[in-house]
Amino acid sequence: MPPIRTYSLLALVSASLFAVSLSSAQMSESAPLPAGRPIAIRVSRPQTPQEIAPTLFSSFLEPIGHSTYGGLWADVVVNPSFEEGLWSAENLEEQWNADPDLRAASSLGLPTPWKPLDFAEGSRYAPIRGDAANSAQSMLLMPLPEKEVGIREQVYLPAARELQYHGSIWLKRIDGPAQVRLSLRRSSRPAEVLAETVLTASSAGWNPYEFHLALKPDTLASLEPADFAISLEGNSRVLIDNVSLFPDDAVDGMDPEVIALARALHSPLVRFGGNFTSAYDWHDGVGPADKRVSMLNLAWGIPEYNTFGTDEFLRFCALIHAQPQIALNLGTGRTDQAAAWVRYVNAHWGDGKGGLTWELGNELWGSYQVGYPAPAQAARLTAANSEAVHGVDPAAHLIATGGDGGLFHDWNAQMLTDDAKDFEYLSSHFIVNEGVLLPNASDDFRTMAMLAVPWGLSGRIDAMRQQAVAAHRPDLKFAFTEWLMITDSHTVPNYSNLGGAIFAGGFLNTMMRHADTVSIADMTGILEFGGIWKKRGQVYPSPAYWVLRSYAQAGPHFLLRVQDDSPTYSIAKGLVQLPDVAHAPYLDVVAALSEDQSKLILFCVNRSLTRPEQATLDLSAIGEASGMAGITTIQGNGILDENNAYAPDRISGVKHTEAIRSGGTYTFPNASITVMEIPMHAH
Repeated sequence: MPPIRTYSLLALVSASLFAVSLSSAQMSESAPLPAGRPIAIRVSRPQTPQEIAPTLFSSFLEPIGHSTYGGLWADVVVNPSFEEGLWSAENLEEQWNADPDLRAASSLGLPTPWKPLDFAEGSRYAPIRGDAANSAQSMLLMPLPEKEVGIREQVYLPAARELQYHGSIWLKRIDGPAQVRLSLRRSSRPAEVLAETVLTASSAGWNPYEFHLALKPDTLASLEPADFAISLEGNSRVLIDNVSLFPDDAVDGMDPEVIALARALHSPLVRFGGNFTSAYDWHDGVGPADKRVSMLNLAWGIPEYNTFGTDEFLRFCALIHAQPQIALNLGTGRTDQAAAWVRYVNAHWGDGKGGLTWELGNELWGSYQVGYPAPAQAARLTAANSEAVHGVDPAAHLIATGGDGGLFHDWNAQMLTDDAKDFEYLSSHFIVNEGVLLPNASDDFRTMAMLAVPWGLSGRIDAMRQQAVAAHRPDLKFAFTEWLMITDSHTVPNYSNLGGAIFAGGFLNTMMRHADTVSIADMTGILEFGGIWKKRGQVYPSPAYWVLRSYAQAGPHFLLRVQDDSPTYSIAKGLVQLPDVAHAPYLDVVAALSEDQSKLILFCVNRSLTRPEQATLDLSAIGEASGMAGITTIQGNGILDENNAYAPDRISGVKHTEAIRSGGTYTFPNASITVMEIPMHAH
């Protein structure tokens, strides 16, 4: 590598772009290459072979936002058992402010998000506590003679792919010939019925009833909502509870489009964990679905219906060909509950022999975790749970909770004492935001600091490993069980845009470079954040999804050595998590061989926002690598480009083939991720 000398980036780009943020010399560049000379990239075999664990390309599922309910889980009904207290006050107020009719409906006794079929009907509804088929309360409907009385909620149906819907509802007749009408109607136009069926509530006790609704073609436009309504006429009264509505193409209760995208992601592991872990009792999510009780998700202030529990998670893993990685409750949970969960999962997964990966808690160092331990207690708590798990399954692989970001040292020191034993991995989370130490930093400075952070993470990983070695744990591996870029503004990289995808590529490159230390990395998340989204019934992937998918599908197995002379830049007073990053390459390249050594794979991240980088590829040291290469490129018109419900495919992994030979050149687009799969020819 040539010697590094630094100077202001103003010498390379227009003053109008970076003048505000870089005039204080908080970002500097290496000497540029001579004009017209490509970057030289040389790939060779390392002296010590190093395998890349496929579990570096894993993902993460947590019931947060609409990742599970309203996302993976295909039931379109919200608050199906008509409960109060399923949202925090803050979240409830947000819904009421967005839709004032919900506030008005609450004054009539209707729990969010249910509304009257017609507000002019007045107060003909009553929540009944203590008499319910499910959870704590049911809803009494009281019609009037010659007048239909009912309730409705807005739903988004996948009508573009499926017109048939099935559901169930629990009914209890109070009096009269209770003819219950289930219907789909034009949103906020209750007189316009799109599909309907009528059930007869014939019993004075609680009973479940199944129903079916069929839409006609072209009834709903793309992204158009409908209203799902439950109504009565005449002199009858009926209690209703626990209603569901699924598209007929749901796969074991899950959205088929989500399943298809998740399967294509090739995640070896899916972590079931997160902040909800510390108050989650797995018993609530097993057994007959009709008997599972709706409750508040304490971590996020949203409903937990428990209809997606352990069996459903295991089925999801099976459908997408992933292994489960489950985080145990070390907050409100007990060691016997942890052991029982391990025993249950082992009995319901694969050959029943166990040996799965279990995480001992989630972010136990955070005071926001329900029942978090004091630092001095964490090691003993970890040891007690590891002993309980291994008492049930001696082959279980255990991940202890490690420290996060720059605070890992003191916490990890506690976890590496003799009080904490019997785990193979120590976790870390790497959640990056836009906060920087430089006062009045511009978006341009924050952007470049954010893109440099994965490169700077290498020093932290080395320090974590050195600490483990000093504690006589040289074989300890690390697991980044959550990683994500998340920002509040819309002017810098975020998990939702191309900038987040560039961050993801840089992060995965760092993970592969440290494959001797890091064995597991779970991107946040397989649903929402960097993964798959569902909004207004439209399913689509984020740009970062395409990065993880392209990396995992390429199947890197043996890490190779890469030498290059890419221009670099350095950051001072950057992100709070890693304020100083030295010599981050604009063109960040990792090379690997596939397991059968039939192909060479290059993972190339161009951090330059404005400059395509041309490079010469010297592959002569690894054998005959040449021919028609499969090339996947992820790029856009700018780092703020993102996919959404209206433009679900704006950014994707675009594939083409191109002849690649040693000594040839290739141009990597600015602000892009490129995965090159080059055939290897046997001698």
